[in-house]
Amino acid sequence: MISQSQRRKTISRSVIAFFVFTACLAARSSSQDDAKAVTELDRQYQLAVKQNDAATIDRLLADDFILVTGKGKTYTKADLLEEARSGRMRYEHQEDTEQHVRVWGDAAVITAKLWEKGTENGKPFDYTLWFSDTYVRTPKGWRYVFGQASTPLQDTKPK
Repeated sequence: MISQSQRRKTISRSVIAFFVFTACLAARSSSQDDAKAVTELDRQYQLAVKQNDAATIDRLLADDFILVTGKGKTYTKADLLEEARSGRMRYEHQEDTEQHVRVWGDAAVITAKLWEKGTENGKPFDYTLWFSDTYVRTPKGWRYVFGQASTPLQDTKPK
């Protein structure tokens, strides 16, 4: 026969296990939702760059945003907005593949292979590179805070 004390302990453990399990499911679901949100923001960002859409770029980038290229050059939010407004860059392609999103609480990193093709000041370019973009959840929603891009890859352009 189980004592009253043992029965209470068993019930308490079951209740705790239930809440832990429920919290784990909620966290997993929330993480998946966050990954989907960041994936959508990346899609919006790549399209905004392709279209030189400064308003969308402005909305998505954090005010203290920094991009570091594979050659060590850095760009701020103001630099990217000026570039979009200038129209120096004309994109035929600005699409990413092999995309992976990882979420850790209020931070997310998206890594993907990016194909860029177009002209800069009338001079053609066509290359593929890897990038990792970091997003942080803010009171205004997810914001793109930091990007790092590789140097162009050799012989990896889509045919």
